[in-house]
Formats: sequence, C-alpha cells, structure tokens
Amino acid sequence: MPGGILNASSFLNQQVDIDLYNEIGKEFFRRFSGVPVTRILTLEASGIGIACITAQYFKVPIVFARKFKARNVDDNLYNVTVNSYTHGIVYTVTLPKPYLKNTDSVLLIDDFLANGCALGGLIELTAMAGAQLAGAGVVIEKGFQLGGKRLREQNIRLESLAIIESMDPETGFVFRE
Repeated sequence: MPGGILNASSFLNQQVDIDLYNEIGKEFFRRFSGVPVTRILTLEASGIGIACITAQYFKVPIVFARKFKARNVDDNLYNVTVNSYTHGIVYTVTLPKPYLKNTDSVLLIDDFLANGCALGGLIELTAMAGAQLAGAGVVIEKGFQLGGKRLREQNIRLESLAIIESMDPETGFVFRE
C-alpha cells in the first residue's frame, strides 16, 4: 500500500490463519529454545494472538501493554510513549507493575517491525521493571526501514521470521535470504 504499509490483514492481524499462528509460535519456541523466558510481552492488539500461541509453547504467561488506560486499572503502572508507524499516532502505553517483575526474563513478540518504536517501548517497559530482556521475535521485519538495524546495534537478540528488503505495489517484494 502507499506509504510503505504492508497489508497482512487477510492472514495475520484481522482475519487470522490459526494454523499459521501455530507454526509461528512453534518457530519462535525453536529459535529461542535454551533461552530462559518467564513472560512474553507484546503490545495490543495485533501481537496478542501471536504472543498467546507462542506462550503455549514456552508454558509462560503473556502480558500486553495497553494503548489506552482502562478504567478498571489503578495508577500503579509503567508507561512509555510509542509512535505507531502504521497508524501515524503517538500512544502512551501502560502496563500494570505487578505483571512484570525484576525476576522475569522477557521475550517480546510482535507482528511487524518497521522503525522499531513499538519494540523500543516494550524494551523500555522491561527495563523499568528491572526485568531481563531475553530477546524479541517478529513475524515480518521491513528490512528497508531502520528498526531491526537499531535493535541489533543495541545487541538485542532479534529473530525475524521474514525480512522484506524492498516492496513496491507494482513489482512486489524482495525477501532477504
């Protein structure tokens, strides 16, 4: 789509291919096997399904940061500002402090990685809690944008299941080998 937006709504984040999600969860488990993980953290909304399936393989809870503060949540929150590339909106995302502890080893899971703002916010939340960052798994990385490069430069273990090097509405995609 125009503006470097990839529409994956037919299989990944609006209409969901549950068999694909299962394979994604299995693959993240394989790639992060041997890494201690006690929590999986994602950002609402599209990452939740993928994180849930992945958490089943790790046998750990999933917790997600909210883009809007719910009325049934008190003020004992971690919060950070995140710029959404897809929506063109800045969110203050929140996470109840009791859901992430300094004894946790956190695996971040998300559907897309473009500029890295969403994962950057989750990394900040993890640091605020004093938890260890086990790594980050994304389904699709836009390799032509800077998010993956920035995370790797910070020595964050990043596992991307597909990396798109370029995309054009006329000519299609080029994937990284």
